Amino acid sequence: MNWNGVMPAMTTAFNHDFSIDHDFVGRHARWLIENGCTGIICLGSLAEAATLSFEEKVSLLKTVVRAIDGSAPVVSAISALSTSEAAALARAAHQEGCSGLMILPQYVYKGDWRENKAHVAAVLKATPLPGMLYNNPVAYGVDFLPEQIEEFAAEFSNFAAVKESSTDVRRVTAIRSLLGDRLKIFVGVDDAIVEGIAAGAEGWVAGLVNAFPRESVDLFNLARTGKTTEASELYKWFLPLLRLDTVPKFIQLIKQVQNDAGIGSARVRAPRLELVGEELEEVRAVYGTAQANRGVTAVPSTRFLL
Repeated sequence: MNWNGVMPAMTTAFNHDFSIDHDFVGRHARWLIENGCTGIICLGSLAEAATLSFEEKVSLLKTVVRAIDGSAPVVSAISALSTSEAAALARAAHQEGCSGLMILPQYVYKGDWRENKAHVAAVLKATPLPGMLYNNPVAYGVDFLPEQIEEFAAEFSNFAAVKESSTDVRRVTAIRSLLGDRLKIFVGVDDAIVEGIAAGAEGWVAGLVNAFPRESVDLFNLARTGKTTEASELYKWFLPLLRLDTVPKFIQLIKQVQNDAGIGSARVRAPRLELVGEELEEVRAVYGTAQANRGVTAVPSTRFLL
């Protein structure tokens, strides 16, 4: 498992009856890798994992692993109401051929540090797979502090990376100052990627990449190689789209962009509903403006074959 580069938090495509569209999922995963992404992350928040049954989660992992066919790692996000189910999903991901895990705190219950640590530890112990801790206090109400992350690193050899989504890029430098190069640090907030890289991040768990993989990879590489003028130009163009990843309806917004770009549909599972009215007009305006003002810094993504 090589934790670096741009790894999409891939959306889950649904058929008209809201079953998983496995054919599209497989083609989408291959297309993302063909456009320079370094791995695929399944079953995250953007994948609507909370609406998927355990069996559906396993079947989706199987589809993506087969579609990628060893050309890049597949990482399974691990999220569940109970610790036992989280550990079971980790074991299933290992069995289906995933290369790593992205571990979320338990759903609904916001435990104290002792409880949260026990939950994550159970997942890390469930398999030999390397794990990435997903820290998103804004969405989940659980904040893994740098000192707590240091504890995990000291106790678990397969604790390999952190997806830092606190929106505070100072967390990147705080973790780095405590642990040096012991962990790979990923930015998990789309509109903080350039700042996060400047602070020392080595990877990006991205959202808008689902529709704009080449542009995302180019932005990441420009920022990582210190090409600040080119990165700034591309970032300025991309930011209105990237900010769609940071609001409560980010799933509906990103799927709508995919729909308008011809790379998927806007279908979401209830309780989410597709955008209508002013919200729909606003996101289409953002997408339309971006298309009209597309710069020359990035190479557009290769055409998605429907």
